[in-house]
Amino acid sequence: MTEIEPVHYHPIGIIHSPFTEPYGVPIQPRFGRGIEGRIEIFPEYAEGLTDLDGFSHITLLYHLHRSTGYSLRVKPFLDEMERGVFATRAPRRPNPIGLSTVRLVRIEGSVLYILDLDIIDGTPLLDIKPYVPVFEEDDQARSGWLTGRLDKGDKPRADSRFS
Repeated sequence: MTEIEPVHYHPIGIIHSPFTEPYGVPIQPRFGRGIEGRIEIFPEYAEGLTDLDGFSHITLLYHLHRSTGYSLRVKPFLDEMERGVFATRAPRRPNPIGLSTVRLVRIEGSVLYILDLDIIDGTPLLDIKPYVPVFEEDDQARSGWLTGRLDKGDKPRADSRFS
């Protein structure tokens, strides 16, 4: 096996939300519709926000700072069976990196106001990417074991599996 140098990331900002604990957080942005939050971008990265205001949605990559340890098999939301962690979006991962696509409401200086939040307050932000539907959509995409489970009317929230 090829040896790889350690990877280090530095936060570019901090995410603020109404959720102070993992319990009760929507499990995906779709289930957090209308929940408001904001992102403070650190001054040294503010120039990178240029032209972002033309996008309606942004994808956030962040460090799951409240996640401890990991399991390679987890019992995810929307299922009663254990699944491989890489076939889920569970937070307890070997590299606790989160990903959420949220609505960008406005930018004021170095503060982004967002909607549809599923992130805990104080979460370190690693990167922002503009959401571009033509890049993301794929008519041939499949949802694996989640097929038929995503159209339920309930709004799943985090429970003790996040602790």
